Amino acid sequence: MKQNLFIFLLTIISACKAQQSPPSLPTNPDNNSLLWEISGKDLKQPSYLFGTFHIMCPDDIRFSANLKEALKRSHEVYFEMDLDDAANTLGAVFFMNMKDGKKLQDLYTEDEYQRLNRYFSDSLGMPLFSFQRMKPMFLDAMLFPRLMPCKNLSGVEQELMKLAKADKKEIRGFETIKDQAAVFDSIPYELQARELLKEIDSLSYYKPMFDSMLMAYKSQQMNGLDKIMSNESFAMKDQTDILLDKRNMNWVKQMNEILPKQNIFIAVGAGHLGGPKGLIELLKKEGYSVRPIKNKD
Repeated sequence: MKQNLFIFLLTIISACKAQQSPPSLPTNPDNNSLLWEISGKDLKQPSYLFGTFHIMCPDDIRFSANLKEALKRSHEVYFEMDLDDAANTLGAVFFMNMKDGKKLQDLYTEDEYQRLNRYFSDSLGMPLFSFQRMKPMFLDAMLFPRLMPCKNLSGVEQELMKLAKADKKEIRGFETIKDQAAVFDSIPYELQARELLKEIDSLSYYKPMFDSMLMAYKSQQMNGLDKIMSNESFAMKDQTDILLDKRNMNWVKQMNEILPKQNIFIAVGAGHLGGPKGLIELLKKEGYSVRPIKNKD
């Protein structure tokens, strides 16, 4: 009888130990980290917030042991958009196009259009007529490879998704390609067209700024990233409310529904994290505890 009681107690103790939460990941000594823990507000387990950079050289993409552990502890991974959903990929071509039959030639003078056409033909090796109906902001993304020091590019999200799939994590997103296209539709095409031409004409001016932003990201200098993002010369600075702020509020609204149910790993552009209207401050205002996690080995 005593032996059975001993075995019973031992089983209970072992079960309790198995249910204990793993030790907390180490806090970063300052706020200069791309990896943050979300806890408090009666959450059963912490979730994690990570800032990404959409296009990088593969050799520059490294994930710390703490980041891999945070990913391992999370049930699902949320990107801005579900990168594993074929509907987002297949629908991209349709939603990239301007509404109402608008064409690039409608947005430029003949001289401006020819400057744009020459750049795409001579510098990018792509005929502009193939993109006649595409929103200028989507074309803007084609300029980034010209700013990078390597030819073969990847993205933090793509590399992170490989880890998530290896861990058999479900991939989800806060937005669809339709949602993202709607964001660009809310910015006048004429304004997008002016910004695209401005960047092409001033690429040598923007490159040092882009290099500084990339360096700030790689060194995880959150204050440096915020400073660059708030620079008056930064492309589409006047549209921050549409491109960042409103989307951040929508994502936090979704997080309020998700976080109490399960812990997740959130990976979105680093520009969404900082500032008074960034995800970190918005989550704190919702009552969560958000602390920086050491993200360097």
